Amino acid sequence: QVQLVESGGGLVQPGGSLRLSCLASGFTFSSFAMGWYRQAPGKQRELVASITGRGNPDYVDSVKGRFTISRDNAKNTVNLQMNNLKSEDTAVYYCNRLYSIAKWGQGTQVTVSS
Repeated sequence: QVQLVESGGGLVQPGGSLRLSCLASGFTFSSFAMGWYRQAPGKQRELVASITGRGNPDYVDSVKGRFTISRDNAKNTVNLQMNNLKSEDTAVYYCNRLYSIAKWGQGTQVTVSS
């Protein structure tokens, strides 16, 4: 079955950086556009970045210029490099398919605080 395992979160000061990784299994990874989503306390889960199977990225306006999504189809991984982090980026981050959403993984907590 589909499995998505996120890692790389942590506590970082404003202006800092983190790199999230997601290891996917159970489906033909290269055939699916993937996304990074986040859910802040009391808010709905939102898509922040996506990438097509061929590697074309897209971002929500609030993270453009700060976040970079990438993928390695040979390793079934999708990454999110997050720079110049802000307190409003604090959330649990998840990866999933952009379409045909699969069962969510456990996510990885990102906390931006001084």
